[in-house]
Amino acid sequence: MKKILILIAALSIAGGSFAQFTFGPKVGYTTTTLSIDRSDISNSLNSGFLFGAFIRAGSKVYLQPEINLYTSGTSFSSENTSLMPFDQRVTLTNIQVPLFIGFNLIDLKLVKLRATGGPTANYVVKKDISISLNNPIKEKDIRDIHWGVQFGLGVDALMFTLDVQYILGISKLIDTIHIPVGSTEQPIVFDSRNKGFVVSLGWKIL
Repeated sequence: MKKILILIAALSIAGGSFAQFTFGPKVGYTTTTLSIDRSDISNSLNSGFLFGAFIRAGSKVYLQPEINLYTSGTSFSSENTSLMPFDQRVTLTNIQVPLFIGFNLIDLKLVKLRATGGPTANYVVKKDISISLNNPIKEKDIRDIHWGVQFGLGVDALMFTLDVQYILGISKLIDTIHIPVGSTEQPIVFDSRNKGFVVSLGWKIL
């Protein structure tokens, strides 16, 4: 975590050399799920919020590091008796550090249309797992760090910036869980990754 914060600080200092430099807070709405590589287990969408701050350095092409707090997750359920029927909701609180590269597609002075994209580092700071009759998913099954990419379009109008981005996880959050079967445990491969959409609104205070 310290290395990530140091990286943001270094990028902030470096941003001063660009033609334009701005920063500000942002809020957002997320719709995410954790994928599952099995047809006999279903998953659902999870809605949440994002709070953070961004730095933007550049003009036509720009660099935008951020630090955000957001929630993600899903509800896993299965009625397959061979797997032990279960219904568990997983909600994760994440600190996200993305590094976006943007390109201004249309510049009308008061309004700009942008394309953005880049990698994200996500650190899970809280894991909420519902408790039901059967509880195959444990905290230890969920990794603390996961990586992804986000890409989409944005609009700048006056001091406000609106972005719509697709979230695509590139590393596993849940790999394999173990379900008790008699005196043994049966491994179940989840291969679960974070994915979804985020709509965010930022305020350029500088």
